[in-house]
Amino acid sequence: MGHTLLCELGLFLLCTFPFNGHAEDAVLTSDPDWSTFFTGESVTFICDMKEGEVTDWEYKIKKDDEEYIPYDSRKMFTLQIRSTSYSGNYQCCGRKRSSHDPKCSNVLSLTVSVGRPKPTLTPGTTTISVGDTVRLTCSVERSDGWKYEWFRRTSDTNEVQLSTNDGQNKVISVSRGGIYRCGGVRGNPDFYTYPSDEVTIHITFLNKPVLRRQPYWSPTFSGEMITLTCEVSGGESTEWVYEWRRARSVVHHKNKKYWKFRASESISGDYDCRRRLRDDSYSSTDWSEAITLSVSLPNRTVVSLQPNWPQIYRGEKITLKCEISGGDVEWEYKWRSSSSYKPPNQNEFSIYSASSIHSGNYKCKGTMKSSQQSSTDWSDSFSLMILERPLSVLTVSPSWLSPGASITLSCVVQHPSAGWRFYWYKALPDISDKFGSYIKELLPGSINGTAQDSYIVHGQRDTAGYLCRAGRGDPEYHTVYSNPKFVWSGDFNPSASLTVNPDRAQHFTSDSVSLTCEGNSTDWRVRRFTETSLLSYCSYWGTMKGSTCNVHKMLFSTTVYWCESGSAFSNAVNITGQRDDIILVSPVHPATEGSSVILDCKLRTENVLSNVIFYKNDTIIQNDPRGQMIISVVSTTDEGFYKCQYSGKESPQSWMAVKSVSRAESSSSLFHVLLIVGLLCGISLIILLLLFCRYKQSKDSCFIRSQSTSQSSATDHMTNQDEAQRNKCAPPPHVDASLYESIKSLEDAENGAVYSEVRKNESNDVTYSLLEFKSITKKGKTKKPEESCVYSDVQIRSSPGKSAHAAADEMVYSEIKPGKSLVPNRMLLRPTPTFPQPLKSTLWFIV
Repeated sequence: MGHTLLCELGLFLLCTFPFNGHAEDAVLTSDPDWSTFFTGESVTFICDMKEGEVTDWEYKIKKDDEEYIPYDSRKMFTLQIRSTSYSGNYQCCGRKRSSHDPKCSNVLSLTVSVGRPKPTLTPGTTTISVGDTVRLTCSVERSDGWKYEWFRRTSDTNEVQLSTNDGQNKVISVSRGGIYRCGGVRGNPDFYTYPSDEVTIHITFLNKPVLRRQPYWSPTFSGEMITLTCEVSGGESTEWVYEWRRARSVVHHKNKKYWKFRASESISGDYDCRRRLRDDSYSSTDWSEAITLSVSLPNRTVVSLQPNWPQIYRGEKITLKCEISGGDVEWEYKWRSSSSYKPPNQNEFSIYSASSIHSGNYKCKGTMKSSQQSSTDWSDSFSLMILERPLSVLTVSPSWLSPGASITLSCVVQHPSAGWRFYWYKALPDISDKFGSYIKELLPGSINGTAQDSYIVHGQRDTAGYLCRAGRGDPEYHTVYSNPKFVWSGDFNPSASLTVNPDRAQHFTSDSVSLTCEGNSTDWRVRRFTETSLLSYCSYWGTMKGSTCNVHKMLFSTTVYWCESGSAFSNAVNITGQRDDIILVSPVHPATEGSSVILDCKLRTENVLSNVIFYKNDTIIQNDPRGQMIISVVSTTDEGFYKCQYSGKESPQSWMAVKSVSRAESSSSLFHVLLIVGLLCGISLIILLLLFCRYKQSKDSCFIRSQSTSQSSATDHMTNQDEAQRNKCAPPPHVDASLYESIKSLEDAENGAVYSEVRKNESNDVTYSLLEFKSITKKGKTKKPEESCVYSDVQIRSSPGKSAHAAADEMVYSEIKPGKSLVPNRMLLRPTPTFPQPLKSTLWFIV
């Protein structure tokens, strides 16, 4: 039974061996014999059939069971690995040239990674005793065949390559700290890795230092000498450098183990020390235990300035003082200064007139007189900057006066500072000064200056100029006067006025314009103020002849002009110079309320235009064929900026001001009218009273009124009586009959009126009166006439060519009838004057 099994097993082996031997006899190897490659490397496959000669076979390479390199007579195939696609399982197969019987090799697995690898540097323990070493390891993960190179540098030296043996040098030992890196190389040709990351190796020696101090007591006072000693056992034959830290920040290092310095408040804190190799800043001992230094500084030094102003100006008086706080101690003072001025060694000193040589930084300190070893720290630097004398800058608001408005003056110092008081002045023209300066007159309430930097002027009606300046300190130091600033009025000033010819607000720049000054002076100067704030007078841009400044070429801008005499400023005018071909013709002076104004548009070649568009405040107010705009009755609402447009051309705009008529002016005019009327009424009343008296005397003799109820029985009698009366009351022989007055009775007069009239003769040498009796009875009421009332309307006129006395001598004949009295014992007077002569007064009176 056992023998039979052995026979069957042998037969099975004989049957299977030829097949399996064919598959495994071929051997595939690679050079280099690595399993992991990187793109850029190469590998050579070697196919060995293990029988016959090399030339008996044809060879091919399969990759992942697929033909990769077809049959070839070569048994070695080299691949240049360019990508990760070369990863896979490789196998070689051969066939005999004679029989074509194939057999295949074993399988080799290749893994390809992208690019060059980067090694990792790993240090061992870095805390060692003096004389020991630190191990450094360099490796490339999951790959073989590398030989490593090593490099070292410091923060102060360049990198150098470390010398190594011919081995792999994967691990090296170092005794110095520093900044290390490594890199690998393999293959043929050489294939290099990337450099590793740098690793800083700090070697710490086990010998720990001990820090000691002298003196050992605490607190330490400012000015005392302190010695710190760093003691380390071992390594005496080695050259060391010692380092000290305060608050974990290195503050000092030296070759000796002790450090001496003087105590001050700034050195207080925790100190520790260590030592390191002189030529190796990365190899040192550990830091010692810290000790605390506490420096007592009871006396603090400060430099102060009096007066304490942020800016000091040239010429001011100042005092610098060294102040030491705490304790009743006698001090000696020292000063340091970066300026060219060297201050005296005393606690304070004064500079009576500061200048640029005093600008700089000042420090001071104090030393106890009883102990020269004890002193304060130097004070913080005090910076003293001496500026040039400042200029005051004045602004006025508003620039143009309006009725009832007040003026606000504001004054600032060029470089803002403190402690100033402000002085306010009115500028009065100094005609004698050829440079056009002004006499300064202090304004009310300004003699001692004001703490406020503004001042309000009330009641100013005419053009005026103002200045300001500021002062401070004792003795008082003053700024430079401000430039004069003006507030202008367009109203005429009786003592000084400016007229413009041609009289308009706009002119072409090529126009000649005359500016004439009038008033209570013979010496004048004409000034102007431009849009660029340039103040100048006539001799710079015109010709002054007497009181007239002739300008032959106007400035291309809007400019203010005015006159100045030794006592006053004139009204001011705004004149615009225009380069283009069109201007607006508008009044240069304010228009009076109630008057009429005509606005025209003027070209260089035309005076009167048609189809002109007028604007007020940039809004069209007239657009019709007329060439001018007429404002029949000007009011304050007509104030504004006006301009005109013609055929696409537009003039500049000008402000038209309106001067309102004040109540005071109206009342004054009314007073004068009433005064004249009153005088005329008084004269007329006297004449009427004289006439009335004469009437009373001649009433019975010249006028007989019939009381008979039977008119028919008294006809003859009345006729005779009337005849007698006419003879009795006839005019004197030397009076012309044409002067005789005609009289109608009240009952016969129309509407109850009686008119008496004296007509003048042909010689025109008479004065005549017209007496008009009127009934003023109210409607619907009837009253009986009373002889105590007379109503009269009197006209008085002198004949031409006669003197006043001659006219007075003329005889007037008049007959007056009594009227109806409505209000007994009252007189009503209502004058109604009419001008010019002849004057007519209507007098209503009741007696």
